[in-house]
Amino acid sequence: MSAKKPTFAKMWKSLYTRYKPYYSDNLRLAMPIVVSQLGHTLVHLADSVIVGHFAGTVQLAAVSLVNSLFMLILVLGLGISYGLTPLVAQENGRKNYDECGKLLSNSLIINILVSILLYIFVHFGTLLAIDHIGQSPEVVAYAKPYLGYLAISIVPLMIFQTFKQFAEGLGFTKQAMFVSIWGNLLNIILGIIFVKGMFGIAPMGVKGVGLSTLIDRTLMAIVMSIYVLRSKYFRAYTRSFRLGLIDKVRSLKIAKIGAPVALQYSFEISAFSGAAILIGTIGAVEQAAHQVAINLASVTYMMASGIASAATIKTGNNFGKKNFTDLRKSAIASYHVILMFMCATAMLFIFANNLLPYIYTEDIAVINIAANLLIIAGFFQLFDGTQVVGLGVLRGIGDVNIPTLITFIAYWVIGIPLGYLLGIVLGLGVDGIWYGLTFGLLTASTLLFLRFQKKTRVLLA
Repeated sequence: MSAKKPTFAKMWKSLYTRYKPYYSDNLRLAMPIVVSQLGHTLVHLADSVIVGHFAGTVQLAAVSLVNSLFMLILVLGLGISYGLTPLVAQENGRKNYDECGKLLSNSLIINILVSILLYIFVHFGTLLAIDHIGQSPEVVAYAKPYLGYLAISIVPLMIFQTFKQFAEGLGFTKQAMFVSIWGNLLNIILGIIFVKGMFGIAPMGVKGVGLSTLIDRTLMAIVMSIYVLRSKYFRAYTRSFRLGLIDKVRSLKIAKIGAPVALQYSFEISAFSGAAILIGTIGAVEQAAHQVAINLASVTYMMASGIASAATIKTGNNFGKKNFTDLRKSAIASYHVILMFMCATAMLFIFANNLLPYIYTEDIAVINIAANLLIIAGFFQLFDGTQVVGLGVLRGIGDVNIPTLITFIAYWVIGIPLGYLLGIVLGLGVDGIWYGLTFGLLTASTLLFLRFQKKTRVLLA
C-alpha cells in the first residue's frame, strides 16, 4: 500500500514547527521597526488627510504632486543612511564594538553632507522644474511653498536616520519607534492648527503641513541623537565615536552599500512618481484619487519595509557570525511573514475599497476612482512585500549591485513603459498605469527571490 499523502494541515503544522523560532525572533525585532518606518509615510498620509478635509481637492492634488516628487529625492537620502545598518549588524556579530562607533561617525558626516546636497537640488532644481511638467498652474502654485518646507526638513531627517539606523543595526528597535510615534502625533496636531488657523494663527493651507513636518523632524533628530550618545546601552559602541572623524575606507564601505540601496529605492519610488506625473496629465481629480490610493498602499509598503529591515539586521548578524544555516531559515521565515501580512492587507483593500477613501476626502468623483485603484493595489501588495523583503535579505549579506539592476529593469524597462502603453496610448487611463506598475512589482519580486535562492545556496555549499 502506498503511503498517505500529507494533508495541507499537516504540511502547515510541519512548516510552522520548523520556522516558529525564526518567526518569533523576526517579529520581535520587526514590529518596532515597522512602526518607526511607518512614521515616514504617516507624515505624508497625515498631510494628505488634513489638507483633503480642511483645504480641498486642488490643494490635495498639490500634496500628491509634491509627495510624488519629494519621495523620489527623500529615498536617495534614506537609502544612503541604510548603508550603515548591515555593516553595524555584521560588526556587532563579530563583537567588534569600536568599529561600530567609527562607522557611526563616518555615517553621520556622510548623511549630513548628502542632506545638504539634496536640499540644494530641491531648492534650485525641483522648485524650478515643477513649472514645466504639464501640471495645472493652480496645483503648482500651492505645491511650491509646501515643497520648500519639505526640502529644509531633509537635513534633520537625515540626522535622525543616522542614529536610528545605528540603533536598529545593534538590535535596539523600540527607541526609534517611540520617537516616531510622538513625532507623528506632534505633526498631526501642528498640521491642523496651521492649516485651519487656530489660536490666533492665520490659516496657512497646504503651507501649514509643510511647516509642521519641518518642526516634527527637527525635534525627532534632537531626541534620537541625544538618546544614542547618552544611553548606557550604547557606551561600548560609542566610545570610539568622534564628531568629525571620517576616513576613506569606512566611508567607502558605507557608500558601497548605501548608494546602491538609494538607487533601489529611487527606481521604485521614481516609477510611482512618474506614474503620478502621467496621471496628472489626465486631470486633477485622477491625480487626487491616485494620491489617496497610493497613500494607503504606501502605509502597507512601509510596514513591509520594516519587516525587510529586520531581515537585513538578522541576515547581517548571522553573516557576521558565519551562521549560514540560521541565515537562510531566518530569511525564509521573513518571506512567510510578509506573505501572510500582505494577504491580510490585500483583503482589506479589496473588501473596504469603497470606505477607505473617505479617510482623505468626501469628493465622490475622487472616491470612485480611488476605490477602483485600491482593488488593483490589493493584488500588487503581495509582489511589493516580497520584493522589499528580498532586497532586505540580500542587503544583509552585502549583495546590492545585481538587485539594483533588477529594480531598474522591473520598474523602468517594464513597469512605466507598460503603464504608459496601457494607460495613455490604449486609453485605459489611471487603471492602465497601475496595471503597468503591478507587473513591474511582479517582475522584481520574482527575480529577487531567485537571486536570494542562488546566493544562500552558495553560502551553504
